[in-house]
Amino acid sequence: MKIAIVGHSGYIGKYLVKYFERDAEVKSIFRLGRSANSDRFLDLSEAENFDYSALDEIDYVILTSAISSPDQCASDFEGCWKINVTGTEYFIRRAIECHCRVLFFSSDAVFGDISGAIYDEWSETAATTPYGQMKKKIEDIFKEDSSFKAIRLSYVVSGNDKFVSYCLNCIQRGEKADIFHPFYRNCITVNNVVDAVDWLIKNWDVYSPFVLNVAGKELVSRVRIADEINRYLDGALHYTITHPGGAFYRNRPAITQMRSLYLTKRNILPDVTFTEMIQNVLEELKK
Repeated sequence: MKIAIVGHSGYIGKYLVKYFERDAEVKSIFRLGRSANSDRFLDLSEAENFDYSALDEIDYVILTSAISSPDQCASDFEGCWKINVTGTEYFIRRAIECHCRVLFFSSDAVFGDISGAIYDEWSETAATTPYGQMKKKIEDIFKEDSSFKAIRLSYVVSGNDKFVSYCLNCIQRGEKADIFHPFYRNCITVNNVVDAVDWLIKNWDVYSPFVLNVAGKELVSRVRIADEINRYLDGALHYTITHPGGAFYRNRPAITQMRSLYLTKRNILPDVTFTEMIQNVLEELKK
């Protein structure tokens, strides 16, 4: 099996590369992106300039690259649309023409903001934010194509994610963290995301839905994450709680509750609590 990873130097892409480098079933990893260590340069804003013959022997393309800042997608809608939709659509079409199977990284932002809703793989998508609309557009274009699948991510926790890193840096500097609340997601760890990607590409034909929601079972706030860090680090993190104004929630719902009908049913991920998840994350930082 030969894999291409678009966005190999990004947050999740780095973990995917490290994982598949140790996988005996993966013969080669083709790194696509704009960084200096890419095997081939790819700029999704100019996707038509890429030499697609490079994908002729690739079995799976894992497409992690996108502009994922909700605020940037709102403030520069046209520029982000060019990358997240126009360029991404062009790249996926050409990759499928090269007989690649494409795994697209989507988001729980595709669902919108329905009060009290718990979204699963079959829930209607009604994105209200620019970022969510961009991810939904790609899903809608390709969801009937058997060479396309998507994974929808909730907030992905690791020792390197923005919020956990912020909390740990505050501890290191002896500063008090400022935590926005309410802000809830069904957090998942980056290692769980990698495991889900591995399962999906190796079970492509037996998994019939076009999308897999990758989310934890518990609805978790940023305050809960901070408290779990304190539970592990003996109260080292001091914080205040800020209730942000409407501008913060304009581009991101306060609560998005997403679940999967398949993660535990198909034994894709272990059935563990968020406490166990984040403790594993913090343990890894010691290694």
